[in-house]
Amino acid sequence: MTDSTLDRPEVATTAGRVRGRWRDGSAAFLGIPFAEPPVGDLRFAAPVPHRPWEGVRDAGEHGATPQRKALAEITLIPEPSYPGESTLNVDVFTPRPGDTDAKLPVLVYIHGGGYVAGSPASPWYDGAAFNRDGVVTVSVSYRLGFDGFGWIEDAPANRGILDWILALEWVRDNIAAFGGDPAQVTIAGQSAGGGAVLTLLTVPRAASLFQRVYSISGTTASVTPADAERYGRALAAAAGVEPTRAGLSTLTEERILALQGEDDAVTSPEAPADPLAPLRALASGSALRWAPVVDGDLVPAPIAAAIADGVGADKGLVLGATDNEFNMAVSDLRETLADADPAGLLTAVGVPQEAAGAYVAAHPGLDTAGMLGQFVTDAMFRAPAREIAESRAAAGTPAWVYRFAWASPTFGAAVHCLDVPFFFDCLDSERVSYIAGDEPPASLADEVHGAAVRFIATGDPGWPAYALPEREVQVFDVPTIAVGDGLADVGVLQSAR
Repeated sequence: MTDSTLDRPEVATTAGRVRGRWRDGSAAFLGIPFAEPPVGDLRFAAPVPHRPWEGVRDAGEHGATPQRKALAEITLIPEPSYPGESTLNVDVFTPRPGDTDAKLPVLVYIHGGGYVAGSPASPWYDGAAFNRDGVVTVSVSYRLGFDGFGWIEDAPANRGILDWILALEWVRDNIAAFGGDPAQVTIAGQSAGGGAVLTLLTVPRAASLFQRVYSISGTTASVTPADAERYGRALAAAAGVEPTRAGLSTLTEERILALQGEDDAVTSPEAPADPLAPLRALASGSALRWAPVVDGDLVPAPIAAAIADGVGADKGLVLGATDNEFNMAVSDLRETLADADPAGLLTAVGVPQEAAGAYVAAHPGLDTAGMLGQFVTDAMFRAPAREIAESRAAAGTPAWVYRFAWASPTFGAAVHCLDVPFFFDCLDSERVSYIAGDEPPASLADEVHGAAVRFIATGDPGWPAYALPEREVQVFDVPTIAVGDGLADVGVLQSAR
């Protein structure tokens, strides 16, 4: 229990007591370890629950975060890194610490960053607004990059996924002490975090640990076992070590971070240069080398295939994307591509000729670079979201689909990450003005955040479920409206997949 007379709240967990801090009517418990530090013999092992501690553990400051590669330096989300070895932690934000009778709904958030970057300690992921609206919020960390997802001959695959599962088991066993209800858990995440929650939707071992899924710009990218082994062997060879736990443990984190970011560590030096290769990789999902592996065991099948087979049909699902996620990925090529045939370039990156022509016809007014940028956005995010929604609708299983269409005044488009501060209703947080301008519309945050709260609390975000033949999609903009067949423009890509 919590002694409310204390300046700082205390809660008893299964491993020991933790002491958080009060903040404007709710409490934050930061850096609570759910697993032993993944170092030494545990570096490439499955996560192990943290051993009990004596006394009261301070949880007033963020814990150590997994080390990150250069991608984190260009992310649009502020994601600080904290040094230390104990990197597998949860941050818990709650309005009712110690009240085991409160049984508030719970949001568990998994951060993005391409599975190689990101931090659970972002001020954007603070649960204050969700606490205000009666939702206990948990932000989790996990092993990134090669440490979390790289193939090693004698190590378990998908160590990052095992981290997510252990964190969810920690929530199951402890969240009641923070005022939450373990029977009302919604998992959510953005970008790779959105892919994480879609992956967990298909993982049988995780099925009992949550009831609902909210995927924000979720990637459905995964890695085959053969590719995972090829990447892992190549990295070990580049380092001059055996592809085993013993061999790779001789490498520092810094060395592995450098190797996992080098193209020549996983590709043949004899491969001819292909200027369209980055676009092809982005569109196909193969740009993410260190990502969930479809190993046939923990992860039985790719996300879309599993959902088409009815996996996770008992879970509520909201998913969507911003309208222009990665359009900016080709902005530097605008002059180079000015005179190129857009349909021809789409064919060159893997779109069937007929579908390429239909896609160009469906996007009048875009120049070639704009067309390719929109294609990357649609192939990576919007078309897979529609495919998943179509599968659920065909089976009569509710799913709710949205588009975030409000254009950033600083970027001129609805870019990747733009919707996150609206989801968390933290428009006054640091760096939000960089991505959303000086006066982002509070009414839009009310819509986006309010829909999330409704879904977490009731299982219905407040707009019509995606159903055939209407295919209604919620378009978050000023004003927000529901639109029939709101992703029709990516249907041609879905049919060509």
